[in-house]
Amino acid sequence: MEEDTLDTFTTVYGVVIIAVLFAITVVPFIRIFQKAGRTGWWAVLMVIPLVNIIVLWIFAFSTWPALDRR
Repeated sequence: MEEDTLDTFTTVYGVVIIAVLFAITVVPFIRIFQKAGRTGWWAVLMVIPLVNIIVLWIFAFSTWPALDRR
């Protein structure tokens, strides 16, 4: 019985830590993309290995809608 309780605690604790790390990583990217005139959903791609590098290059060398509005 004790082992089941420990497994449940470990699982819940792990999920909480992953959620916090995800938020710490994604929220700043959402703000950056929004300030550049892009949708915040691009930020989700920044947590996928290798895809984040491709997105960064696309973001760096494409035209920024926020700059076009000036």
